[in-house]
Amino acid sequence: MILTSCNKDEKIQTASLEQQKLDYQSRQIDLEKQKLAIEKEKISFEKQKDSLNKVAEEKEKERVAANNRVTKRSSTRSSSSGSSGGGGGSSSGSTASNSGSSGSTGTTATQKKGWSSAAKGTVIGTVGGAAAGAIISRKNPGLGAVIGGVAGGATGYTIGRANDRKTGRVQK
Repeated sequence: MILTSCNKDEKIQTASLEQQKLDYQSRQIDLEKQKLAIEKEKISFEKQKDSLNKVAEEKEKERVAANNRVTKRSSTRSSSSGSSGGGGGSSSGSTASNSGSSGSTGTTATQKKGWSSAAKGTVIGTVGGAAAGAIISRKNPGLGAVIGGVAGGATGYTIGRANDRKTGRVQK
């Protein structure tokens, strides 16, 4: 009877080891599936990235082609006007108007980049005024900082706005 009971424990242990091996293998298979899914996601991401790059390149080509068409049209107009006898003055006028319109479009695009002088002046004035107000008002530095910040911000905005008007960023 003792031999039989010892033999059962060995059978249970071997069955348990087999079960553990199967569990380990199934976990390994799950990990491999996850790795495969990750690789598929990477590939699809790269495809999307490539397609976005292609779209951007096509847009750039279209923009360059449109610029070339505008340039060719303006040069065609100026050469045809220049070849007629009395149209010499009008050709320079049309060329100037074309370059003027494209130049104003370019300056508008570049002017909108970055902070305006009014915004910069407001920030600088607010910080400077708050610091000065806190230093000057020794009894109540918090109130002095608030009052100084408001006054400095208003002054900075006014000065910056005037500078924006001078540079042409803002019309009255």
